[in-house]
Amino acid sequence: MSFKKLILLASIFGLCGCEYLRNHTAQDIFSMDFNSEKIEAKSVEASNALRDSKRQVVVCRSHQCAPANLSMSKEYIYNSLLQLFDNNNYQKVLVCEADSQSHICLENNITLPLRVGVVPTNMYINSIKITDVISGNRNNTLNLILNYDVTYGGQTAECSPAKSLLFARQINHVILEDSGYNCKMTTLGMSNVKTVLAIDYIDLDYGYIGGLYSIGVSGPAFGGGSGYMLIRLPKNAYPLSPALKAPQSFSKAGSQTPSSGANKSGTVEIFPLPKADGSAN
Repeated sequence: MSFKKLILLASIFGLCGCEYLRNHTAQDIFSMDFNSEKIEAKSVEASNALRDSKRQVVVCRSHQCAPANLSMSKEYIYNSLLQLFDNNNYQKVLVCEADSQSHICLENNITLPLRVGVVPTNMYINSIKITDVISGNRNNTLNLILNYDVTYGGQTAECSPAKSLLFARQINHVILEDSGYNCKMTTLGMSNVKTVLAIDYIDLDYGYIGGLYSIGVSGPAFGGGSGYMLIRLPKNAYPLSPALKAPQSFSKAGSQTPSSGANKSGTVEIFPLPKADGSAN
């Protein structure tokens, strides 16, 4: 074994620890290809796929799936996604590498080839924590704060929250992207991660979102890749409390009486509204 290979093994052990060496042989390490031209070619291929005008967004509701352009508008897509993310605010959602046709997970995470300094390894994204959901100022835009669970070589990366934007520009053009978030993977500084997800599958019954992804990493740690991602949210897209309940008011004697505007069953009566003189409209 040459002196350079020994230095590489020592660097891997120092940066990634024993966990990486337990899962990779020396042949795996030295055969990993991090040719920048190949990485750039993959990125171009992913960008072309994301801009493919022939892609169709499929929406599943009431346990039936159909292309959205047959019976839906971009506003319906946006409103459904807003409800879906709002129902799952402050929740941890799982992500996986999936098959684009069957929408079945092939792996339990997203795996990306990465080079941390001089060390070849893999970056994994297992889940995302949703910490804020805000309707955007522009039409059909949704502002999200996402916290990605990033690991590499058996270690957990310290990452900042990702300010993300979800928008439905057209019925078949639904994109989730971020402005880039920073992760500390080396002592040399922070690495920037940028993500683009072209959504083409929305299951409102079970809370699934699928689409082509492209993820790139730049800095002391660099790499990236593309594929098909499936996001699995714990709650569906339907209203959590569809029936409005009238609050109970308490008299000084402690007896309960229905509040104004409520019937005996406790549900809110919208009409008729009482006038000032006590009569109904």
